[in-house]
Amino acid sequence: MSLEYKVVPVTSFSQNCSIVWCDETMEGIVVDPGGDVKQLNMLIEELGVKVVKLVLTHGHLDHVGGTQPLARALDGVPVIGPHKDDNFWLQGLEGQSQMFGFPLCEAFEPDEWLEEGDTVTFGNQVMEVYHTPGHTPGHVSLFNRESKVAFVGDVLFNGSIGRTDFPKGDFDTLINSVKTKLWPMGNDVRFVPGHGPESTFGYERQTNPYVADEMPLY
Repeated sequence: MSLEYKVVPVTSFSQNCSIVWCDETMEGIVVDPGGDVKQLNMLIEELGVKVVKLVLTHGHLDHVGGTQPLARALDGVPVIGPHKDDNFWLQGLEGQSQMFGFPLCEAFEPDEWLEEGDTVTFGNQVMEVYHTPGHTPGHVSLFNRESKVAFVGDVLFNGSIGRTDFPKGDFDTLINSVKTKLWPMGNDVRFVPGHGPESTFGYERQTNPYVADEMPLY
């Protein structure tokens, strides 16, 4: 059995929404449905995935803007995450919509908040949940240990890191999240960032100017 995923850039911010599924059961989740719901829904049907949950890494509009309409289109599947410390972002979605010129997005709360150590399951697959604050205080990252793939939202990018100049963002906290939560997952772990191309933790440890620790690649 293995984990499959398809990354779909959505919204004018080219946010990486991920459709992730178990290839044995075809049950899956959608990580960060930020917008372009019609396109996402068509692709989900095309892939033949039975989406059982929508999972949010954090509360920024480009990551959550399509959550409510997509949940409705998928017969009311539950919305899971992020960590409750991002509730203020979700409650401020209307203001975020106006600020960034996005279609109006109303405030909402997920069906379930995520905590460090929780798991998100679908089919025969398990995602481990890590609380990775810094970009936002309630940011979470997801790790599938078996397939060695992580979905890290806006914590870490290929060659860069997430912004920390938003309300309740903090640079030192973000760096700590990367080094104490992501690095221990393993250098060979591939990650899908919230924007831009995929990379591996090992490559970022060697080359990323913000978090490189000169660890030799074996």
